This record gives sequence, C-alpha cells and structure tokens, in this order.
Amino acid sequence: MASRDFSHRLSDAHGSLRKPVSLARRLHIDVPLLVLLLVLASVGLGVLYSASGGDMNYVRRQSIFMCLAFTGMFIVAQIPLDFYRRWSPWAYLGGCALLVGVLLFGTGAKGAQRWLEVAGFRFQPSEVMKLGVPMMVAAFLHQRAQPPSLMTVAGALAIVAVPAALIVRQPDLGTSILIAASGLFALYLAGLSWKLIGAAAMGVLVSAWPIWQWGLRDYQRQRILTLLNPNDDRFGAGWNIFNSKAAIGSGGIYGKGYLQGTQSQLDFLPESHTDFIIAVLAEEWGMRGALLLLLLYVLVIARGIYISFMAQHLFGRLLAGSITLTFFVYVFVNIGMVTGLLPVVGVPLPVISYGGTSLITLMAGFGILMAVGTERRRVHF
Repeated sequence: MASRDFSHRLSDAHGSLRKPVSLARRLHIDVPLLVLLLVLASVGLGVLYSASGGDMNYVRRQSIFMCLAFTGMFIVAQIPLDFYRRWSPWAYLGGCALLVGVLLFGTGAKGAQRWLEVAGFRFQPSEVMKLGVPMMVAAFLHQRAQPPSLMTVAGALAIVAVPAALIVRQPDLGTSILIAASGLFALYLAGLSWKLIGAAAMGVLVSAWPIWQWGLRDYQRQRILTLLNPNDDRFGAGWNIFNSKAAIGSGGIYGKGYLQGTQSQLDFLPESHTDFIIAVLAEEWGMRGALLLLLLYVLVIARGIYISFMAQHLFGRLLAGSITLTFFVYVFVNIGMVTGLLPVVGVPLPVISYGGTSLITLMAGFGILMAVGTERRRVHF
C-alpha cells in the first residue's frame, strides 16, 4: 500500500514538472525569429512604396510574394530534419539538372540566360541551389568523421564547384558566390583546419591573375575597375555607385523624410526597388534608419547562430549555421556594393528588395532553421 502511494506521488511529481507545450512549439515556429522577419517584411514594404515612386502595383505584388514566402516557411518548418538529410542528394542532383537545362534551353534577359520557362511560368533554378548545396554538403559531412579529412574536403569542394561553375556560365557571378559560400560555410563549421584554410587563401592569391585574365568577362573586369576608381567613368560604368553614394550621403543622420528623397524620387538612383533599395532608405531615414535596419539583421543572424548552436545533430548544426552565415553574406555583399566597398554583382537586400523567387527561397531557408530549432522535440535519428 505504501509503495503504491509512493509510486503515485512520484508520477504526480514527474507530471507536475512537465512544462506545457505552447502552440508555437507544436507548430514548430521560432517566435523571436518570426517576429524579426515580420518586422523586416513590414519595413521592406514601406521602403518599396517609396523606391517605386508610390506605385502600389509593386507593393501588392510584393505583398503576395511575402504571403507565399511566409506560408512556404511555415510548411517547410513542419518537415522533420531527417527528411532533408535523406532527400538532399536528390534535391542536389535535380538542381544540377535544371542548371544544365538553363544552359541548353533557358531564356535570357539583359545578356544573361538564367531562367527556365515551363507552361508560361518562368523560374530561376539557381535559387534552388541556395538550399540544395548546403543541404548536400551537410549531409555529406554528416556521414563522415570530424574534423574532415583531406579526401572529405575534396569531396565537399566538388559538391560546391559543380553548381557554382554552371551558374557562372549563365553568367550570374553574384548568385554563384552566394551558393559557393553556403557550401564552404558548412565545411568550415565541420572543423576545417586552419592549415587548409591558409592553403586555400594562398591558392586564391596565386590564381588571381589567371582569373582576371581569362576567367572574367569584360563587364566583370569593368565593375572591379569601377570599384577602384568610380570617378573615371561617372556617367557610364560608375553611374550606379556614384548616385547610390550620393543618396546615402545626402541623407545625413536624420534623413530627408519619407518620400522626400531626391535621388530616388527623381530616378537618379538605378534599380532603386531591387539591388539599391537601401540607398533609398538611407536617403529618406538617414544614418539612424540604416542603423536600425542593420540592428534587425544582426538580431536575425544572432538568432540563427543560437539555433545552430543548440542543434542536437551535426547535420542540423551545419545546415543551420551555413544558412545563417549565407544570410549574413547576402546583407554584407548588398550593402558593400551599394556603398562602393564591393563590385556590383546583383545581390538583392534580403527581405527588403523587390522580388519573388529569391524571397521565397530565403524564407524556405528560415523554415529549415525553425525545423532545426524544434528538432530536439521530434523523434531523433
């Protein structure tokens, strides 16, 4: 009788220690990350309205894209992480096949052949590889001893090199850099030795001249020369950088006021609703507005790093870390090229710039982050 009472008390005490599972946890949603992304999306719509000259058509279309992107993020977050690990080779191979299809049958615009058109619907297969490459590298490293051996490193580099080379052929240097970075980040997080990193850096330095001479197209070399001296051709190749820096500088600390930016409203600023949209924000809201936007990005990146750190398995840790660091590269490259610190490579500002395919892919990546963050409450593999 006494033992039965003791067992009942023990079970009751154990049950009282269980924390109630919140709705967010049941839906596998990371609330801090979701709130930050919603704030970024709201800021993006406000800046887009100004950058497009008050054209509500842009805002409506971007709102639809955002609804689709957040819905996709929610769906992706529900899928167990084991599914991504097992199916990553097929996603990778399918993405490479689509990239080959772009070179053979793709449609082009402005001298680039980057899209496939099926039944009147046009999409950019390189966006698939922004998730396919880090998933494949993480799955490849998950099955091998850590830190990675020289043969493992060579295999991971081959996985990264194939789609990156196919995308460079389109040509789309900016996207190829992002995709290569996503795979290399997974390799670095797996414990890549500093000796190999140093050897790779030396290899890049040695190959710089051959790449400049034979690996780059004329317009790509011109972009680098413009970066070094934009005033040489202010009304030609340097036009974008000159006007973006003028817009940012004229905003000062407090900005000119919403819808009051002269560079953007008078169409001096090129691609103001896509690649150069942060110049619109800086001109109208000044340095304080730009710093607040950067703070939001820092908080998103910090949350992603936390999720990666708390991941229960190597695959999830590598995948979450590479997605987060690739997001950082998005922000860094876009702001760097708009401020004249990096060549213009056509990388949009995440969540803020106008565009559907890149936004949906980006939010799918955040859905995977949420799946990683809730994996410890699933059945482990």
